[in-house]
Amino acid sequence: MPLPARQEILLVDDEEDILLELAELIESEGFVCHTASSVRAALAQLERHPGIALAITDLRMPEESGLRLIQRLRQNESRRDLPVIVTSGHAEMDDVVEALRLQVIDFFRKPIYHDMLFQTLNRLFPVAGG
Repeated sequence: MPLPARQEILLVDDEEDILLELAELIESEGFVCHTASSVRAALAQLERHPGIALAITDLRMPEESGLRLIQRLRQNESRRDLPVIVTSGHAEMDDVVEALRLQVIDFFRKPIYHDMLFQTLNRLFPVAGG
């Protein structure tokens, strides 16, 4: 019997292979994933799926950065408190400081250690009855 869906998560990364691998991994734990390869696509997904409870975004993307996405979320009344996790393979200290200022809940360097990601997800969204 499949697990009941836990929460909807938005994954944002311009590298499609990383996006699909992460979605598959997170969905195997009972989450529903929506994906976007740009900030613009991420904002459209948030409009389409108001039940999204968490965003996981890459920091470096061609058009707009993950930090820009978070800034836009924080300026939006209905999405101001959306929890965000940032991932990056090339973060500099200024990026980390800005992410913290924007109140991200976690920051993972790529490649992501899946067990650490799941610790964060399970802390945010405990398994029902467990």
